[in-house]
Amino acid sequence: MTNKVNISTDSGADVHQVSAAVAAQLKQHRKDRKLSLDELSRRSGVSKGMLVEIEKGSANPSIAILCKLAATLGVSVADIVNVAKTPAVHLIRPDDIPVLWHGPAGGSARLLAGSSGPDMVELWHWEMQPGELFASPGHGAGTVELFHVAEGELTLKVGEQELQIPAGSAAVASTTEPHHYANHTSARVVFSMTVAEPGQH
Repeated sequence: MTNKVNISTDSGADVHQVSAAVAAQLKQHRKDRKLSLDELSRRSGVSKGMLVEIEKGSANPSIAILCKLAATLGVSVADIVNVAKTPAVHLIRPDDIPVLWHGPAGGSARLLAGSSGPDMVELWHWEMQPGELFASPGHGAGTVELFHVAEGELTLKVGEQELQIPAGSAAVASTTEPHHYANHTSARVVFSMTVAEPGQH
C-alpha cells in the first residue's frame, strides 16, 4: 500500500493538471509569506529536495506531505490542490476534482472540495477495494473526521481503538492519533468523509 499521490486519469483531474496546480499554489503561498525553500523545509519537516520537485511539478507528494505544507503555510490542502471555495459560490467540475490516493487494487480518494484558509474543512469521496488500507499520521489538535458509508463495511482504527462501520451508518472520530481506514471484506467499500481541522492560531 502506498500513500503517494497517484492520479487516476479517468475519474478526475489528470496527474499533469494536479501537479501543475500544486506547483503553482505552493510557490505562490510560499512567496506570499516570504519563505525560502530552506525555511519552509525547516518549518514543515519536508525535505528541500522534495519541495524543489513539487514546485517544478515533477513530484507526487503524499497526502501527509500536503497536510504538513498546508499547516505550515496556514492554508488548507484544498487551497494547494486548487479546490478551495473561492469566491463565495464556486463550482468544481468532475474533471477538476483531484484523485489524491490510488489504492493498489483500484481504490481511490478524491478531494471533492474544501474551505480556504487555516481552519480546514474538506469533503472526500473514497472507494476501497478488498484488502486495501490507507494509513495516516495524527492530525492537529481538535481535528475531527465524519464518515458515512454508502456501500460495504469500513474498518476505522484510531490509536488502539477499532470500529466497523457498516453501510448506511455514520461515525465520528477524533483523529489526532495515527489512524487508518481499511477494507477487510470481500466487497467494495464506498464512503464519504469530512475532515474539520482548526488552524493553530
